Amino acid sequence: MSMFSGLAAFPITPADADGRVDVAALRGLVRRLGEAKVDSIGLLGSTGTYAYLSRSERRRAIEAALDEAGKVPVMAGVGALRTDEAVALARDAKAAGAGAGLLAPVSYTPLLDEEVFVHYQTVAGESGLPICIYNNPGVTHFTFSAELIQRLSGVPGVVAVKNPAPPADQVGAHLADLRARVPAGFSLGYSADANCAEAMLAGGDAWHSVLGGIFPETTMALCRAAQSGDAAETRRLNERLEPVWQLFRDLTGLRLAYAAANILGLTQAKPPRPILPLSEAAQARVATVIEELELS
Repeated sequence: MSMFSGLAAFPITPADADGRVDVAALRGLVRRLGEAKVDSIGLLGSTGTYAYLSRSERRRAIEAALDEAGKVPVMAGVGALRTDEAVALARDAKAAGAGAGLLAPVSYTPLLDEEVFVHYQTVAGESGLPICIYNNPGVTHFTFSAELIQRLSGVPGVVAVKNPAPPADQVGAHLADLRARVPAGFSLGYSADANCAEAMLAGGDAWHSVLGGIFPETTMALCRAAQSGDAAETRRLNERLEPVWQLFRDLTGLRLAYAAANILGLTQAKPPRPILPLSEAAQARVATVIEELELS
């Protein structure tokens, strides 16, 4: 399996109110992904609430996931406010056996391009862990330009990018522009699940998926159709999931993921405070969509 092609499934990280990871529940989630034969697992992403967990708990989560994942590659989130903390987290992930680190430019003070460049250069260079650029401006409030991605793609150890997928009428040009800028073998992956079918049809290397962390079989079918170039089947499957995409738009992926995992009986976890669980009405809406679409 390739770390940076096909479906990368991103599960939640169940934890108690004190931020201690529920290792048994996490193992169950990872086991489910392995049984669905996802291409890789994205642990401790934004949906995995990495920013809310201590260094020691992140390490516990990585060790548990890797023990359960078997041959499925695991990429672990290593983002932190300080560069030295991100280096330490990346070293922890490498020591535990993670195949790569997902690095977001976490900040309180808005960052400049040069600061982000040096941050990535330092983490990749000092940790020795392959790094995927995590471009998630909705959370970090930093947007990677094509020029900055091009520059970072030349840094030893920076091997991939996870970009939010643009709308269908823009994704082809977006991908072609980046492909012309980065070295061969540099993975151009996409997130923002509702737009990822078209991104994969356009030739994206990887789909970094929140939905895949909850319903891996459903997402794998869509991903494989796109990878095979079957546009009609890809779009049919994607259109069928429109009620899910509406849930994402209305409720956010993180809150939806927690609600769905609990509805399925996979966990009894709540998101970390101050994030609150969905209302009973919203949870009922999620349960109805799961049942009507027979998601798995």
